[in-house]
Amino acid sequence: MNDYSESLLVHFRRSEALKQEALALPSFDLNLRQLCDIELLLNRAFYPLDGYLNREDYQSVLQHMRLTDNTVWPIPICLDVPDKLAAALQPGEKLALNDQEGFLLAILTISDIWQPDKRLEAAAIFGTDDAALHPGVKNLYENINGWYIGGTLAGISFPIHYDFKDIRLSPAESHRHFSLNGWRHVIGFHTDAYLHCAHKEMILKAAREAGANIFLQPVAGLDHPGNLDHYTHVRCYQEFIKKFPKNMISLGLMPLASRWAGPKEALWQAIIKRNFGCTHFLVADDHGDPFASRLDKENFYPAGEAQKLVKQYEAEIGIRMVAEEKMVYVEDQAQYVPLHAVRDDMKVKTISSSELQRRLENGLEIPDWFSYPDVVSELRRAFPPRSKQGFTIFITGLSGSGKSTLAKVLMVKFLEMRDRPVTLLDGDIVRKNLSSELNFSKEHRHLNITRIGFVASEITKNGGIALCAPIAPYQESRQANRELISKCGGYIEVYMATPLQVCEQRDRKGLYAKARAGKIPGFTGVSDPYTPPVNPEITIDTSEMTPAEAAQEVLLYLEEKGYIR
Repeated sequence: MNDYSESLLVHFRRSEALKQEALALPSFDLNLRQLCDIELLLNRAFYPLDGYLNREDYQSVLQHMRLTDNTVWPIPICLDVPDKLAAALQPGEKLALNDQEGFLLAILTISDIWQPDKRLEAAAIFGTDDAALHPGVKNLYENINGWYIGGTLAGISFPIHYDFKDIRLSPAESHRHFSLNGWRHVIGFHTDAYLHCAHKEMILKAAREAGANIFLQPVAGLDHPGNLDHYTHVRCYQEFIKKFPKNMISLGLMPLASRWAGPKEALWQAIIKRNFGCTHFLVADDHGDPFASRLDKENFYPAGEAQKLVKQYEAEIGIRMVAEEKMVYVEDQAQYVPLHAVRDDMKVKTISSSELQRRLENGLEIPDWFSYPDVVSELRRAFPPRSKQGFTIFITGLSGSGKSTLAKVLMVKFLEMRDRPVTLLDGDIVRKNLSSELNFSKEHRHLNITRIGFVASEITKNGGIALCAPIAPYQESRQANRELISKCGGYIEVYMATPLQVCEQRDRKGLYAKARAGKIPGFTGVSDPYTPPVNPEITIDTSEMTPAEAAQEVLLYLEEKGYIR
């Protein structure tokens, strides 16, 4: 038996022993964010970490951006767990860590269990403790469990991926790939955006100046594996790298749970890129900013701070910072030039991300100077014109406001058009078939509405029309559905603003009378509140129009926005 075979046998026996040990241990199923962290811990992308930070290292990272051994490390990596699990564990014990299907990934030997001060952490990592100002802070407060566990990991298996396995390179595999191709200098480019002609020119310019080959490493994302946007992103990256000379660029996916911590995020990514074998790292002036590339919000972090921080530590972390230089298309020269080189007499052309989306939604031309035809083809396949997209009409209002009637009229109209499948998710129908075990508490009302939203999102994603007609009294439930469904297609909220007294006059079932007599507790509009939508697409008062007229108003809106032709 050779050394390699012997080492495989030793590894197999060790893994089997650990699996047997795990059967007697308490276990914890990791969420999508935690799965990203553990994969990068196990494959050594988070080197020098060999597990989750203990309490001393955690505090040192917050205060000094260093581990207690003085190694630069800007982002805390801890396992967050719920109160009940934390109370059942003690330092020195072991915890089996599983994926969402219960498949064993690793065994954690616990060193510390503590309840962090999240406000202190937010201020240290994000520069603010205000959740209204920074989505990273909001995520920390709302989605991160209240207790942290530190300790070392004994790996059993990496999280399983069935998609794009050939480009999910570990650090060991990327090092080997660079070595086999003779790449001594490699510039890493981190992205989660679609890439077009300007990006190619920018990356090539940086690579020429660094004398390096290119490692394009997009984030694989935290979405459900059925999210079509993930596959479109990767297929567009695969088309994008074909526009470079051969043996100049390589593509690899990375399952990183981004924190959007601005300069500290950039420094963290630089360390990770070094671990993947990169010698240089391309850093944008707004790198890691939660509002980068958003026209409706100013960036949270000052421009250039990310580049300064990575530059400050580049010698210590072992990777050189290369400043990303924006490129713009100059029409009279028919080429891209650096933004700083643009003169007043030059005619610059550009297409914003919102303008690109508008052109895709309306089936309009996307010029070759902006993007490559093969990339555009992939985008058009994933984002067809609105007239071919699925959409949801979410009708909300008091009982008796005309929701169900409007939904039924619209269903008939859409069935007559015969261009998309149509599904009616009426409030009473859903309560009977999807949420029969739920009561009318606020928590259960919210759950009922978000269940409707999930079903509607699946219908919308697959090109159908979902007609939803629940009361949906709470803004937070409706907003959750808007955010979910808007990722899949169109979302049109219709507020039935019919006055309460009119709804009571129509009360065929006598529900309002029973509620006012105290026979129906928690009845919306009587003993339970209804919060009107903040910015509905359409507002309708059926005390002033017939059902046919109300349906016509919705159809006219859909025609105006391009959803029907």
